[in-house]
Amino acid sequence: MFCRVNKGKFINIILFFFLFILVFPFYTMAEQPSFDLTAKSALLMQVNTGEILYEKNPHQKLPPASMTKIMTMLLVMEALEDGRASLRDSIIVSERAASMGGSQVYLEPGEEMTLEDLMKAIAIASANDACVAVAEYLYGTEEDFVKKMNEKARELGCKNTYFYNTNGLPPGDPSVEGNYTSAYDLAIMSRELLKYPEVLKWTSTWIDYLRDGEFVLNNTNRLVRHYKGVDGIKTGYTEEAKFCVATTAARNGIRFIAVIMGADTSKARFKEAAQLLSYGFSKYRSFIVADKEEVIDEITIQNAKNEQARVLTRNKVVIPVKKGEEDEITKKIIIKENIKAPLKKGDSVGKIRIYKGNLLLKEADLVIDRDVTRASLWQMITRIIKMMVTSLVKLFT
Repeated sequence: MFCRVNKGKFINIILFFFLFILVFPFYTMAEQPSFDLTAKSALLMQVNTGEILYEKNPHQKLPPASMTKIMTMLLVMEALEDGRASLRDSIIVSERAASMGGSQVYLEPGEEMTLEDLMKAIAIASANDACVAVAEYLYGTEEDFVKKMNEKARELGCKNTYFYNTNGLPPGDPSVEGNYTSAYDLAIMSRELLKYPEVLKWTSTWIDYLRDGEFVLNNTNRLVRHYKGVDGIKTGYTEEAKFCVATTAARNGIRFIAVIMGADTSKARFKEAAQLLSYGFSKYRSFIVADKEEVIDEITIQNAKNEQARVLTRNKVVIPVKKGEEDEITKKIIIKENIKAPLKKGDSVGKIRIYKGNLLLKEADLVIDRDVTRASLWQMITRIIKMMVTSLVKLFT
């Protein structure tokens, strides 16, 4: 048995179907960047939240070339933080370190150079020989340093990363697997490195010198000079990897990481990285949660001469927020327990925490607004008597 279908209704259904097909892609495309990158892989990440705004083959395993040095620099910064090394340390260059080819500062066997100068060589000029010298100094051998690089990658959750060496040079033996990673993993490593903002003083330097001005260091990241706000991080190039860059830029308290892997030309990698950064800045704005020294709360300090004191923000609290999502931002005030005098103006008495949903975006100090001295013995006795009288009155009324 066949059902008779109303011809008019059938035509209306067909028209609606085709209209839906036409409109729906148009709607979804409006949410995406209007550019199409030519690089093999790319990613844009907002640093504070870790939100990914754009991705293209983000987990594809590709050779990173000198972007390997992001992890190398990260381990150096951790050693500095732990006190296992100092930037003033003098490092004697081994024959092996001096034998590295590619980008280098032409270290000589037996030459002495400070850790700070070697870091400048790595961060600014992408020096392969400096990487090995630093690795040997911190872990005895490059091999042991590389083991730590791979351990750190696993610790950060980088699932598509393997390090063969510290600098990204391809192995001499074609049967040996060299370094590989992904745009996503590089963004994760870069974000971790940015926890040490002092590294940016090197990665943002356009030109510097070694050996008392005899050797010039030129930054390989052209965006440092030609894109507002760029202050890092690392470029890379080998014949296999093609042209790569992991770069970061900050404007008005908003920071992004853009990763480009496998671009055909140097010009293309910088152009496409700049496109990603510009897209990010167009989507976010700075959101002021609290002004500098804004009154947040008032507290009672029981043993203070003057019991009442105001709680202020130490600095202006600014966070990056995606445009249109300002209403999703919440704040939580946390005041320390058992605060007692004496206190100095500006002493920390708590925290203000800023959230988007359950994600902690920022934490800032809350401070006392004035010096707080202890109450005298007579004041304390008077307060105790007053409290007792108040309690008795409440008891019998």
